[in-house]
Amino acid sequence: MPEITNVFYGNEIRIWLTALGITLGSLLVLRLVQRVLIVRVQRLAKATSTVIDDVIIGALRKTKLIYLFIVSVYLGTAVLALPDNLRGMSWRILMVATWLQLGVWASTGLQIWLQHYREREEDGANRTTMNALSFIVRLALWTILLLLILDNMGVDVTALVTGLGIGGVAIALAVQNVLSDLFASLSIVLDKPFVNGDFIVVGDLAGAVEHVGIKTTRIRSISGEQLVFSNNDLLTSRIRNFGRMNERRVVFSLGVTYQTPADKLERIPGIIREAVEAREKVRFDRSHFASYGDSSLNFETVYFVESADYAQHMDILQAVNLTIFRRFQEEGIEFAYPTQTLFVEKAETSERQ
Repeated sequence: MPEITNVFYGNEIRIWLTALGITLGSLLVLRLVQRVLIVRVQRLAKATSTVIDDVIIGALRKTKLIYLFIVSVYLGTAVLALPDNLRGMSWRILMVATWLQLGVWASTGLQIWLQHYREREEDGANRTTMNALSFIVRLALWTILLLLILDNMGVDVTALVTGLGIGGVAIALAVQNVLSDLFASLSIVLDKPFVNGDFIVVGDLAGAVEHVGIKTTRIRSISGEQLVFSNNDLLTSRIRNFGRMNERRVVFSLGVTYQTPADKLERIPGIIREAVEAREKVRFDRSHFASYGDSSLNFETVYFVESADYAQHMDILQAVNLTIFRRFQEEGIEFAYPTQTLFVEKAETSERQ
């Protein structure tokens, strides 16, 4: 009959029981810490409106029980006398589990942020763009994690990384135009130099933005046809966005005849000011006798229409012009138009005797 010994695989039973206790205690503590952190962050999230709280809560909830168990087992084995190969294997298992858990946290955070973006973004095209980009980011994330896991397992990933690098360069060169437009689309979505519905001017082309896609942006011109711009070309151009306009600056000049008396010239800026300030949503800036023209005395006026609506701007402009015209008729002030006055001098000649 074999002799019963207190030593099992190089460690006393007491040490094994200690390791088991540390493992179970660590698992309970880690699980409790997870629960407490979730509750604390949830309370904090109620007082804030940022998406960061939701990302942290989602990541904590996605902490896998198997990962906590692996961490607890590793902590428990710290008191055991294990061979170097077993000790190294336990460390590699812990690192693989840690990299996988980090991937789960990062992927969960990205999904929560994307969901938050979808709820705020009304444009379906932008949501589609962000979905495609999130897929690319997750693919890159898990590719990197796979390489790190293989490296921790002792696999030589140099050749694999080299192959992926060469293949990536080849693919990038083949689709460099698509990639440039893709990143330009991301810049448009995040930076928002314009959104759907904005009226923009690019060079000598103008129209309302209809769709921002992964590769192109489509604009409906004033004449009705659809203009298609490459996203990369669009961002390298100077864009005038009238959709972000808060007010319109109006500058106009008018001329009166040189025969206008000086006292009436002095009243003209006041007449123009009254005509402008009689309108709603208008801020008068200035009106001055500005210059002597070839056939007119010129006045320059500046005012602001406190609206981006072009139709309303034109209605106000028309009303101001009609009011000025009527007041000039009442005051007997004549508008100037291009004229030339020819002075003829008759020379006197002496009669010859």
